[in-house]
Amino acid sequence: MRILVTGSNGLLGQKLVELISTRNEHLIATAKSKLVIDLPRGEFHPLDITNRSEVAKVIQEAKPDVVINTAAMTQVDQCETEQDKCWLNNVTAVENLVHACEQTKTHLVQVSTDFIFDGTNGPLDETAKPNPISFYGKSKLAAEVAIQKSNTDWAILRTVLVYGVTNDMSRSNIVLWVKKSLEEGKTINVVNDQWRTPTLAEDLAQGCYLAATKKMKGIYNISGDEMMTPYDIAIKTADFFGLDKSLIKQTDSTQFKQPAARPPKTGFIIDKAKRELGYQPHRFIDGLEVLNAQLSRL
Repeated sequence: MRILVTGSNGLLGQKLVELISTRNEHLIATAKSKLVIDLPRGEFHPLDITNRSEVAKVIQEAKPDVVINTAAMTQVDQCETEQDKCWLNNVTAVENLVHACEQTKTHLVQVSTDFIFDGTNGPLDETAKPNPISFYGKSKLAAEVAIQKSNTDWAILRTVLVYGVTNDMSRSNIVLWVKKSLEEGKTINVVNDQWRTPTLAEDLAQGCYLAATKKMKGIYNISGDEMMTPYDIAIKTADFFGLDKSLIKQTDSTQFKQPAARPPKTGFIIDKAKRELGYQPHRFIDGLEVLNAQLSRL
């Protein structure tokens, strides 16, 4: 199978490049700029998915069976303050992919987010009704709608609070932030009034790979299956790495002035993915083991 991955320089993109490179599939890695990791197998194409003609050209030439779109603008506050840029990267870009996939009859796998929900009643299954409270969430929901209205086969994989490590990290995540802050002796304030099911990047990559190779159709929740607050995550991270957890102070979201609202309680029920995809995520503590092993090799 020929699998094209967008956003191959991101955390999820890099994990997919690594995973697919170890399998029998033919990998077509794409990114705006040159790859930041080695490509053991397959081919690479520069690709700006906000450019419709470029998208059409690459997909027509590469002839993938499946496109996995990991590219997005995910900085929630930046999306709130730079809405045109957010819409271009999260909606227009997806419309470009949809158009090209329709023309070539290519299966499309889209990565979405728990931020399409208002956070009033998590954990959520795939039938939950979206109601985004941030512009980021609205953009990701608009992308879902564009895909669902399309004339190509598709799967939408929704995920939550992804963490992990790669050789070239363009941005941090909660686990790495907590670890680095405590190692530097900094006191950190962490909220205890939001709930999530944190997701190891390798697990999300596995879910994408399973949905792509099985050519699954519909919506799937792909995340961890342990409901935790960011404070819980911070404490468990400190314990795992033997760091001073007295530096971690509980607070709530009212103490933070942020441009974008966050849903209080999301988290996902992942029974459908387990049943239909054979998806099995790591426990959070085991995810930290995976991350730590990778850090030791950097």
